Amino acid sequence: MITSQTTIFQEIQKVGVIIAGAFILAIGLNFFLIPANVFSSGATGIAQILAAIFPLSTGVFLFLLNIPIAILGWVKVGKLFTFYSFLHVALTTFFLEVIPVYELSSDILLNGVFGGVITAFGAAIALKWGASAGGLDIIALVLARMSDRPVGQYFFILNAAIVLTAGIVFNWESALYTLVSLYVGSRVIDAIHTRHVKLTAFIVTKKPEELRKAIHQHITRGITRIPAKGGYDATDKEMLMIVVTRYELYALQQVIQEIDEKAFTNIVNTTEIYGLFRQND
Repeated sequence: MITSQTTIFQEIQKVGVIIAGAFILAIGLNFFLIPANVFSSGATGIAQILAAIFPLSTGVFLFLLNIPIAILGWVKVGKLFTFYSFLHVALTTFFLEVIPVYELSSDILLNGVFGGVITAFGAAIALKWGASAGGLDIIALVLARMSDRPVGQYFFILNAAIVLTAGIVFNWESALYTLVSLYVGSRVIDAIHTRHVKLTAFIVTKKPEELRKAIHQHITRGITRIPAKGGYDATDKEMLMIVVTRYELYALQQVIQEIDEKAFTNIVNTTEIYGLFRQND
């Protein structure tokens, strides 16, 4: 079992990663995207557009936009996830204010590519540790839970609105380079974490009941229990199958490590699901 000291150390590590992610995200924005009028995805991109129109900074708009989103996420998504996500937003706002906007290159393509890579890296490492950069991720997740449409459609619609707005308000060159930035950013997130919103975990364990109870304490998802037998030692086991969102992957990994560190877990991308997706399925 994981001791309280280990848990505290893990939380300190998590906060450290979130601080680093926010700093890296701010570097990508202030040194590459903002000087070139190339826009990031999600709420950060909206904050950039608003800052170019109104006399407030990107950091201030990013913070203000995420206040109602954080309240929505607290109620609909999860308290701990929302807390760490808002912490990431608050730290990003702080770093955006203290780091000066500086143009390293006048080449808009270089700014779009490097800005996309760096900002995505800052967001992805926080995501890997159970947080996010806030904003439209939370809105898309809530909208998907309220309808039958997949989350990916909402990501596409919301980010398409950012690209179109950039083209209308500024110029279509900025919009096209924003698409380049979004593409390279998505590839970075693919490499570090996953851009797939739903994932299926197959967990082979000798402690199925303890693991089931622990998972349900942290994640509101249904679990299917399948009898299994070890191919090498022929011991009786169970395979737990659970579909989670990418935001819950870190919590699932922590629970498995705490209850049965010898469990074998296979995580696969889930394109689509049918039927109930909550604990009562």
